[in-house]
Amino acid sequence: MTQLRLLADDIRRCQLCEPELPHGARPVLQVNQQAKILIAGQAPGRRVHASGIPFDDPSGDRLRSWLGVTPEQFYDPNLFAIVPMGFCYPGTGKSGDLPPRPECAITWRAKLLAQLPTIQTTLVIGQYAHDYHFGNNKQTVTERVSNWRQHWPGKIPLPHPSPRNNLWLRKNPWFEAETIPELQRHINTVLGM
Repeated sequence: MTQLRLLADDIRRCQLCEPELPHGARPVLQVNQQAKILIAGQAPGRRVHASGIPFDDPSGDRLRSWLGVTPEQFYDPNLFAIVPMGFCYPGTGKSGDLPPRPECAITWRAKLLAQLPTIQTTLVIGQYAHDYHFGNNKQTVTERVSNWRQHWPGKIPLPHPSPRNNLWLRKNPWFEAETIPELQRHINTVLGM
């Protein structure tokens, strides 16, 4: 059994935040040492918590559309590693889901990312993932996403694909008009499609 498989099994059994999680611990991730693209998201939502399948919700539908990939490609761990900042659903707050529990990144993230040697591109989704992967430099999601070329192609900042971001997408039409076509071309190249 590989070191990555042992680590992923440890993460799936993790109960570190159980007392803080209103719906209990159910870590969700997808990893394989052959993965080419890392999706660094926020934390599972309620539907993903119920299914145990990453991005098994409208956010996932939109993300797959942005990437120009099928569900079969997306859920192929040889192609995509899906490693959220928090592995468990944190519960709901006043304006959406609560932030990812910080214990996940502190306890697991560096160890896990070190076991993914074939990653060519990291898709960094949402503020919490941005802060971790780009540093908490007080940039907004809009500022980071609009400056995506600065990090291309190793890390690509994206807004969260949640339907809650429909207003952001309407206010920033350049994202789907300019960034998404380039992103899809790059994903096709990395995946050899």
